[in-house]
Amino acid sequence: MPDIVIEGPDGGFAAYLALPGKIPAPGIVVAQEIFGVNQVMRDVCDWLAGAGYLACCPDIFWRIEPGIQITDKTDAEWKRAFELFGLFDVDKGIDDLKATLASLRSHEACSGKAGAIGYCLGGKLAYLMATRSDADASVGYYGVGLAELLDEAPAIKTPLMLHVAAKDQFVPPEAQQKVASALSNNAHVTLHDYASQDHAFARVGGKHYDKAAADLANKRTLDFFKEHLDT
Repeated sequence: MPDIVIEGPDGGFAAYLALPGKIPAPGIVVAQEIFGVNQVMRDVCDWLAGAGYLACCPDIFWRIEPGIQITDKTDAEWKRAFELFGLFDVDKGIDDLKATLASLRSHEACSGKAGAIGYCLGGKLAYLMATRSDADASVGYYGVGLAELLDEAPAIKTPLMLHVAAKDQFVPPEAQQKVASALSNNAHVTLHDYASQDHAFARVGGKHYDKAAADLANKRTLDFFKEHLDT
């Protein structure tokens, strides 16, 4: 699958693009974790392409350092990942994701509909794509920092699904309850709780990977996109 360049409001940045076997197809913007557009994110794109979607993961760390591709396997990489998280400008990142969304919609292989999906930091960004963009549907996995962004919840006008790890070490129970209370009555929002799961339970090869929970979340995600992007 090719790496491409997307032109955003502040310049061009790289992205990984995965093409489905049958086109035209709906597009999905994949918002990365804190490790960059690494093999895990590329595999997510390939998985979505295998399910029939045009999937694109942009390098949203490009303003800090282009081409970040680290893993969750060493302390040094974790340290660098948290440094990147601290340096990352969320508003600029959303600008890049919106540019990616527009690029996908204009791609010759795209049907015209396009959504967003994200993990960890990307789960936060998927929520913000639901509040700040015209994405047709969005999915967030164990998004961080949502409790501080609930003032934007009234702007959600398109379908949003959130996968919540109840034992998430980065999102305490009180923050999870705050999010649930604010979003549970929004008809556009679907919340799924995974009672015994920690952060990143769907990251294949990760410390907290749980195949059963990941398979369930991924099935729900594909069913959700089929309902809202394929029609």
